[in-house]
Amino acid sequence: MSEPAKAMIEIRGVTKRFGAFTAVNNVSLTVNAGEFITLLGPSGCGKTTLLRLLAGFETPDEGAVLLDGEDVSHVPPYHRCVNQVFQSYALFPHMTVKENVGFGLRMQNVPAAEAETRIREALATVSLAEQADKLPQQMSGGQRQRVALARAIVCRPKVLLLDEPLSALDAKLRHGMQLELKHLQRKLGLTFVFVTHDQEEALTMSDRIAIINKGRIEQLGNAIDIYHRPRTPFAADFIGQANLLSASIILRNGTTATVRLASGLELVVAATDLPPGASKALVSIRPEKIHIGRVPAPSENVFQARIEEEIFQGATDQLRLVTDHGERFHALVANESATQEAFHEGDKVYCSLHVDDLVIVQTE
Repeated sequence: MSEPAKAMIEIRGVTKRFGAFTAVNNVSLTVNAGEFITLLGPSGCGKTTLLRLLAGFETPDEGAVLLDGEDVSHVPPYHRCVNQVFQSYALFPHMTVKENVGFGLRMQNVPAAEAETRIREALATVSLAEQADKLPQQMSGGQRQRVALARAIVCRPKVLLLDEPLSALDAKLRHGMQLELKHLQRKLGLTFVFVTHDQEEALTMSDRIAIINKGRIEQLGNAIDIYHRPRTPFAADFIGQANLLSASIILRNGTTATVRLASGLELVVAATDLPPGASKALVSIRPEKIHIGRVPAPSENVFQARIEEEIFQGATDQLRLVTDHGERFHALVANESATQEAFHEGDKVYCSLHVDDLVIVQTE
């Protein structure tokens, strides 16, 4: 039998206020050792304040922060076994790569011979062994990011905190660094807490994602659950794209229910999460789950629509649809080849939806 996961971080009922503004509101979260967890949310939602509470740059007004079983709520940053990688990299421009990476070890009075070995190992880990004598301004953005990572891991922290560390990179380099960072985390076995507002980044890298909204955790789960089974309207709308539709519940039939949209269109949804007595629901449908065809497909939900607008996006087309009932949807279809029969503005099409792809995110 495998041993239970060890809690490396425990946030217990933490609240942090700045004057009348509550940045973090009664948040509880446990992060296991070796886990990559992402705090995801829009600007001002409280995710960076939560990271600063872990780092020790802020202290909670209520609740407690534990690292490896020890209450560190009021322990200063330099006495916590954590390191942080910042958005700006915060490298010393007058120091070489080697000197930047070794700075923390000098502050800890690590013997020179041991420090030399650890610096060399850290640079090799981030594939910068040949760049040790360069200055930061002689390096690309991706290389400077690796220097910042090497400087953070050389001190062997129990937890690495990363505050939007890839946001300054261009799109292609950023995507490559996402994969590198995930591979590095697995290789080191460190606990990573990553802050971002970029949903694709969170889905690509994380073992679990905590969606933060107005100082609270809106939903916590792995990438697949977060994307396919959002639990709130905010979670559905913030991650990816979603058609959010208000509906009345008109019939229950065991594991399914029939709902009627404001336009009159009726759809069959899964009723597993539908509480007894609910009469209204907000339904989320991902655009790529709307299957488009020239003829009706066998499905629980089939209806006709006209393509109002077609937006070419390279690998996909985004289609804006309007049904015979006047209901509007966004759909996403793959461009599998340049020669395939494409859908265009003005085309009449059949739309089909699997019952499990309609997710109820709110009821009343």
